[in-house]
Amino acid sequence: MNDLLFIRHAETHMAGTFCGQSDPPVNAAGHRQIQKLAERLRTEPILTVFTSDLQRSVTTARALAESFAIPCITRPALREIDFGKWEGLTWEEIEKLDLTFAMKWLEAFPHMTPPDGESFEIFEARVMAETSYLLSQSESSLIAVVTHAGVMRAILRTLCGLDEKTTWTLTRPHCCTFRYAHHAHPDRRLQEVL
Repeated sequence: MNDLLFIRHAETHMAGTFCGQSDPPVNAAGHRQIQKLAERLRTEPILTVFTSDLQRSVTTARALAESFAIPCITRPALREIDFGKWEGLTWEEIEKLDLTFAMKWLEAFPHMTPPDGESFEIFEARVMAETSYLLSQSESSLIAVVTHAGVMRAILRTLCGLDEKTTWTLTRPHCCTFRYAHHAHPDRRLQEVL
């Protein structure tokens, strides 16, 4: 099975909000992050880039694919969770809308769905099915997967056994990366967090 190099997309103007399936473009800071990412990964033996179909991921992925002269394949299942009516809002704005519900959601996370949003169970099932697909693509190669912080957190929790606080810390920076080595011993599957 493949090793998967998970990469969070570059920054957009919606950084700091609940930006799930909203589709903002990469901003100027994000374009600089992409340049640094390509430099950081230049020696990695990446054979293919898979990406979410949201433009912040596509922009990041295409730049990498061009720098490596490799294919870039769009996979809608790599999308971020849908935050429903909370899309584009800050936490402070969500609290102002309905503080009681916001506090219940926080206490129950990840088992309570935002208003008109995607349930975590459906989201996680989608992410795990897609990860299984990516792992099966070709033997002994490194695949880059450009996606979203929520997708990366689900993988770190489910496949690597990390706690919620650690997954948030590891996935906060835009263009952060981690390698998932499925063939390795379970204690060593998470590698090279950058």
